[in-house]
Amino acid sequence: MAAANAQLRWKRMENHQKEDDEDSSTASDSDSLLQDSHERAEKRPILSVQRRGSPNLFEITDRVEMGQMASMFFNKVGVNLFYFCIIIYLYGDLAIYAAAVPFSLMQVSCSAVDNDSCGVEADTNYNDTDRCWGPLRRVDVYHIYLAIFTLLLGPFAFFDVQKTKYLQILTSLMRWIAFAIMIALALVRIGRGQGAGRPPLADFSGVRNLFGVCVYSFMCQHSLPSLLTPVSSKRRLTRLVLLDYVLILAFYGLLSFTAIFCFRGDSLLDMYTLNFARCDVVGVAAVRFFLGLFPVFTISTNFPIIAVTLRNNWKTLFHREGGTYPWVVARVVFPAITLMPPVLVAFCTHDLESLVGITGAYAGTGIQYVVPAFLVYHCRKDTQLAFGHGTLNKHRSPFRHTFWVGFVLLWAFSCFVFVTANIVLNETKL
Repeated sequence: MAAANAQLRWKRMENHQKEDDEDSSTASDSDSLLQDSHERAEKRPILSVQRRGSPNLFEITDRVEMGQMASMFFNKVGVNLFYFCIIIYLYGDLAIYAAAVPFSLMQVSCSAVDNDSCGVEADTNYNDTDRCWGPLRRVDVYHIYLAIFTLLLGPFAFFDVQKTKYLQILTSLMRWIAFAIMIALALVRIGRGQGAGRPPLADFSGVRNLFGVCVYSFMCQHSLPSLLTPVSSKRRLTRLVLLDYVLILAFYGLLSFTAIFCFRGDSLLDMYTLNFARCDVVGVAAVRFFLGLFPVFTISTNFPIIAVTLRNNWKTLFHREGGTYPWVVARVVFPAITLMPPVLVAFCTHDLESLVGITGAYAGTGIQYVVPAFLVYHCRKDTQLAFGHGTLNKHRSPFRHTFWVGFVLLWAFSCFVFVTANIVLNETKL
């Protein structure tokens, strides 16, 4: 991000120099400088507009997204591979969301009918062919909910989604409430000696899928430009991001360890919230239904945003300089190819663990490891060519040696191998 800002700033300085050389009018010169100063003030981070003095060449003031960085440092093939990678990742995201919401609705509604509104029983292993409502099987109810979900949220892919700030704030608030409730309930249950989990010290068969799940869980690289650019003081940016990751890791660890000691491993559901939709775990019906339907509320708000993002990436991938898309292609074809594949995947399977592992291991590994590693490598080469070897990037990484680029790529390859082995071995068992 810092190297990209340096190149953009250098190009602007060159353009301003050319304009000053070509323009002989003093009045127009002053008007131009005044306009440029206003434009620069608009592009600076929050709370930094009042500062004086020339900024450092590597100051992060412009929001440069990963797609723009790819176009700056990669060739045409690299740019296309980047967009292909992020498109596959967004497809996986939508498939997970499209499966999670109907699956939660099916589990809560079918269990409520079978068990007098007490949710999923601890020792009950449900099959898709089990009856739910009269002649309807559980899988039939799942498909009905999937159709309703698609009809309600699918049309958003054909339009633009804007002004979602308050919706996202509400979603984040609901997430924190749900996580806090689940951790507190699990701790109370363990503290009372009611924890049913007896996990082994280690189970290496779970390592294969752990890699893909971890990649998917820590995925935020594509959002960093939007998150970090508005920060006014960037002196401690590396420490801030490190602290953020440590807190996230601690939170994941607390959620995971309370889960494995609170519930038996063979009865632990992939959608963790559904484990609390039981009378023996949660006595209050309102809390039980809130946790059981929690994915419905939160995921449903994110689905249209990700669908529009995926549609726009398709448009960018096929866009040609100076060209425009016909109305049918822009308004029908792109939204259709955005919506149909994830819905078809969700129709065929609701195995969330596999969907998360595959999405994280393949597309997620590309966005989290491969693309950033190659971006760093190429931007360092371009920076040395443009500014010389003596130029110091104030935001340079502590892991600046080329060895770490290779290490990240090797780690990405390990994730790919482990998850592929997990898929092959599971298919062999079947």
